[in-house]
Amino acid sequence: MLIHEDRLFPAEPGVRKIARALYEQVRALPIISPHGHTQAGWFAKNEAFPDPAKLFVQPDHYVYRMLYSQGVSLEDLEIGQAEMKDPRGVWRIFAKHYYLFRGTPTRIWLNFCFQELFGLEERLSDKTADHYYDVISEKLKTKEFLPRALYERFQLEVLATTDSPLDSLADHEAIRESGWKARILPTFRPDSVVDPDFDGFAGNIARLGGLTGEDTGSWSGYLAALRATRVRFKGLGCTATDHGHPTARTANLGAAEAAELFGKVLNGKGDAELFRAQMLTEMARMSLEDGLVMQIHPGSVRNHNRIIFQRYGRDTGADIPGPTDYVQTLRPLLDAFGNEPGLSIILFTLDESTYSRELAPLAGHYPCLKLGPAWWFHDSPEGMMRFRESVTETAGFYNTVGFNDDTRAFLSIPARHDMARRVDCAYLARLVSEHRLGEDEAVELAHALSYGLAKKAYRL
Repeated sequence: MLIHEDRLFPAEPGVRKIARALYEQVRALPIISPHGHTQAGWFAKNEAFPDPAKLFVQPDHYVYRMLYSQGVSLEDLEIGQAEMKDPRGVWRIFAKHYYLFRGTPTRIWLNFCFQELFGLEERLSDKTADHYYDVISEKLKTKEFLPRALYERFQLEVLATTDSPLDSLADHEAIRESGWKARILPTFRPDSVVDPDFDGFAGNIARLGGLTGEDTGSWSGYLAALRATRVRFKGLGCTATDHGHPTARTANLGAAEAAELFGKVLNGKGDAELFRAQMLTEMARMSLEDGLVMQIHPGSVRNHNRIIFQRYGRDTGADIPGPTDYVQTLRPLLDAFGNEPGLSIILFTLDESTYSRELAPLAGHYPCLKLGPAWWFHDSPEGMMRFRESVTETAGFYNTVGFNDDTRAFLSIPARHDMARRVDCAYLARLVSEHRLGEDEAVELAHALSYGLAKKAYRL
């Protein structure tokens, strides 16, 4: 057996019993996945996934960054290749080095997939690599493993993708037109047209103008184009925006000053950080108008390994957390809109030192603020537990938003939600055992953390 039924529950028998009982109340709940990076095209086309390497290794930076750190070349893993030449060879490399994932959440997710989805219970290694490859490959050819069938098998109630304003959203439209009743929704991610440091920024803004019919050479036309694009996204079910800025800095410039800054950045001469800061406030203003929930994901130092970035492009696993301030940086936005009841902003962090010092006090006061779950490098059993222990006493449970999986690896979604449910039940069980929480309250909270809070926070 790869995974034990009591994994992640406390060692103390009494507390473990409570945790297990709580988990049984929530283990079969539908999955709300309001923030992720799966591809709508998988579900629009509903074609079989090609092979195990393409499914498990190539799209998952958690996997190949660990292998790269131990000397496995990205060339040998065929990262960045649209068509893999030797997927079995890539899989054998992965299997040979699978021991590297001992103690990591990646191993928990992968073992869950191997055992629960494919019935594989012998540990992956160089000796079992071909057996794994053959079993997974054969099952991927069956109708039970087509994307839509897996969506239903996973009990997904909502699955959100992350999409550029320049995306046609044709795949989302195709899903709707097919008559399939699944809720696969776009999320508005405007980084390519609000971040002057984004590759092709000026050209992206020109394309935005062409798509919307607005004059994006002017500040007013640019804002109008963004509003029009948000309307287009909402028409396909979008309920949230997402902003992956280097920092959480916000600004609230006057209209003339903002227009002047826009003209400068469009010509490659303005203050890029100040413009990003202004655009977070503009996005908050638009969210007040159209009701989209706003997510802020700051603090990742993107593309830290310049050689890897130059060879393989963005999102190839060389992103590193950096220290992040929230108290001062968010103040201009909060001064403008922090007390507005119609605004909803979900804050994430890669800087755990801010949990109790900044984020919990902010969310424990401002009505517009909620805390996203432990994210990315902290999407782990210890990371989730540190999050609960650091923020609950100040922000409570109901100023958090449950769990979201934030993944490109579609088959890992049930594993990630299962892990989050187990960790939250373990935390609640401890509070019950210490007589800090009633058992009936813990049952309510387990349901809320697994399902209800995400559904409410993302207006689903």
